[in-house]
Amino acid sequence: MNNPTMMNKSILALFLLFLIGGKAIAQELNATVVVQTPQLRLADPKMFKTLETDLTEFMNSRKWTEDVYKIDERIDCSFLISVLSEESATSFTASITVQADRPVLNSSYKSVILNHQDKDVKFQYAEYEPLEYNDNSYESELTSLMAYYAYVIIGLDNDSFSPNAGDVAFSRAQNVVQNARQSKSKGWQAFDGTRNRYWLIDNLLNKRFKELRQSFYTYHRQGLDKMYDDPAKARQGVNQALGLMKKVQKDMPNAMATVVFLNAKRDEVIGIFKHSQIPPSERNTAYNTMVTLDPANLQKYSDMKGQAGVGGKSLKELGLGKGAPMQTPRSTPTKR
Repeated sequence: MNNPTMMNKSILALFLLFLIGGKAIAQELNATVVVQTPQLRLADPKMFKTLETDLTEFMNSRKWTEDVYKIDERIDCSFLISVLSEESATSFTASITVQADRPVLNSSYKSVILNHQDKDVKFQYAEYEPLEYNDNSYESELTSLMAYYAYVIIGLDNDSFSPNAGDVAFSRAQNVVQNARQSKSKGWQAFDGTRNRYWLIDNLLNKRFKELRQSFYTYHRQGLDKMYDDPAKARQGVNQALGLMKKVQKDMPNAMATVVFLNAKRDEVIGIFKHSQIPPSERNTAYNTMVTLDPANLQKYSDMKGQAGVGGKSLKELGLGKGAPMQTPRSTPTKR
């Protein structure tokens, strides 16, 4: 084909065919970013609207891994940055709340895989300043933070579909930590505390936590993803996953990764097992495990006890199981 016009038309036709077939390659994340501000004295409030736009573009336009994602396979996630104080017109202290969801097979339900608040955030930003990031070096606190959580989200999402599939993304998050340690900012160092970015990724890559990652896979693939076809077997899968977490808790009490898991799954586990129609033995198993894992929230699990008369939402009301509202049934995503 020597005619440039004909060649361009052919390329365009192939591209449109690719889109129509639902096979267009997309970035990994479908992120929303919101920046909240107090009564600012120094910085111009509209600067933070620019920051929202810039960070949303930064997260969604970058290809974080080599994996192939379809558009409908992008990971839904959100970032709420709460600016707490100003050190100058361009220097701020803040917290960042990160949440990510994962679809459940044959259901409209989305399961939270990460719900975490990072309180040790300091960053600098001037309006229209480009957001520079490099996997091999530290460029800025803000982009390092966002890259770190991008990789953690992708790693958790991959782990939920295939055993240890998050290794590559977690290793890249660890690389972000190593590069950012030169900044001397809090959260990147082991000695900064036991609930920070360093310890989360250390846990996720540490072989002593292999049962935790196996639990994450079992919970989603042998548990939630089977709710439509066989709710009883799915609940068995969830209880099996929680049992693995119990072993982790025994060996490594109150580890960062365990706390992150519980923050994401606490309400969901209660919702799955609280309904009175579920056999008491199943409910008691889940209850006993959760109060062992999460004794600080003992009262929240009271409705899971296997006693007569305790109500709760059905699987249908949760958006799980047969009879639940469904989108078009989807197969296991191909990107993993």
